[in-house]
Amino acid sequence: MEIIKNKEYVIEIYDIGEDGEGIGRIEDFVVFVDKALPGEKVLIKLIKVKKSYGYGKLLSVLDKSPFRTKPVCEVFKRCGGCSLQHLEYSEQLKFKTKKVKDSLERIGGFSGIEVLDTIGMEKPYNYRNKAQFPVGISKDGLSFGFYAPRSHNIINISKCFIQNEINEKIISAVKGFMLKYNIPPYDEQLHEGVIRHIVTRTAVFTKEIMVCIVIKGKTLPKSDFLVEELLKIKGVTSILLNYNNAKTNVIMGNKIDTLYGKAFIEDYIGEFKFEISPFSFFQVNPVQTQILYRTAFDFAGLTGTETVIDAYCGIGTISLFVSRKAKKVIGVEVVSEAVSDARRNALINGVSNVEFIIGKAEEVIPDLWESHGVKPDVIFLDPPRKGCDARLIDTLLRSSTSKIVYVSCNPSTLARDLRLLSDKYSVVRVQPVDMFCMTAHVETICLLSRKGM
Repeated sequence: MEIIKNKEYVIEIYDIGEDGEGIGRIEDFVVFVDKALPGEKVLIKLIKVKKSYGYGKLLSVLDKSPFRTKPVCEVFKRCGGCSLQHLEYSEQLKFKTKKVKDSLERIGGFSGIEVLDTIGMEKPYNYRNKAQFPVGISKDGLSFGFYAPRSHNIINISKCFIQNEINEKIISAVKGFMLKYNIPPYDEQLHEGVIRHIVTRTAVFTKEIMVCIVIKGKTLPKSDFLVEELLKIKGVTSILLNYNNAKTNVIMGNKIDTLYGKAFIEDYIGEFKFEISPFSFFQVNPVQTQILYRTAFDFAGLTGTETVIDAYCGIGTISLFVSRKAKKVIGVEVVSEAVSDARRNALINGVSNVEFIIGKAEEVIPDLWESHGVKPDVIFLDPPRKGCDARLIDTLLRSSTSKIVYVSCNPSTLARDLRLLSDKYSVVRVQPVDMFCMTAHVETICLLSRKGM
């Protein structure tokens, strides 16, 4: 059968892909269909054709899945944020468990490993403590929102159901200011205009709010009037101005000024207080973060006598969390600003058994035990999406560390790294946690134990 681009087909969806898209077939030709669900018969238009697979645009659902639900967001179909709002939440959790299990089997080559049920939220909306809203002009006028999938077209959004609700008031205040004082938005094609992005950070437990205005230029005209408007919003304790004059997709520049209040907000993870700057990496779901770290802490089984290394430690969240039940914790992080934040957070919390080192984990950790005789009992790994560097994996294989607790935001690279570590380590426990409700992303905690110990 000839597969023809732009032709319409009726297909049955038999599975769901790692990005939440439905998977069907035209005979043996695999088709990925955004917003389609397993068990559905759908009418599609084939919009892209590769050698052995293609992509279809969903035209209509002929037979619906019993788990299809009406999205709460009116721009769900156009926005690139929530990809699973049309799937019942209980089924989203099952999908994420399956996603982790499939990655371990397909990429890692593991079989028979139990993946525990994904830990979800009681209320899986309005959980994000950080938002980044691009600002631009559309046919509807001044636009604040999110980019459409695989584009830089701004979908105008007045209400986002996974962000903190206070952002609606912040957007309204900034929009009103721009219209009143004729402050132009940034045009990334012409590299002209002033306001590029609005970045907000909200603290769930202290209720503090940061608003950071990202501009092109040296000043924001009438900025004192914007401060006046933003201070009408309860909880705003930090108003910042960030300068990004580069022709780039990177959201923030390096220079930042404080227009009002502090240059940071404070929030808690468990008993520990953290200072959070606009540049800080801080988990976006604070409620689930406590579950994530508590689970990782429990997996480690610390007794108070252990030396622990926290690779990719960021601003020291895991390091401080495990410090209460470890003899010594060494955090390693390549970003010097994050290490400065980590050291300050340790001081704020009166933690004295933690040391933070600037450098690449794959360079610092081998040096610690080869040149300084540091023999960690437990290593925490929380790498970026690309996973661990091969040199670090090699070092871990040559070490005598009895336990590794691996926290991953990418099941694919997690499975790859576990496969490499499997020569010396056994996978003991796998626990997914839903940190990113309504999206296809999932966080996973794995406990690895050294073989023969």
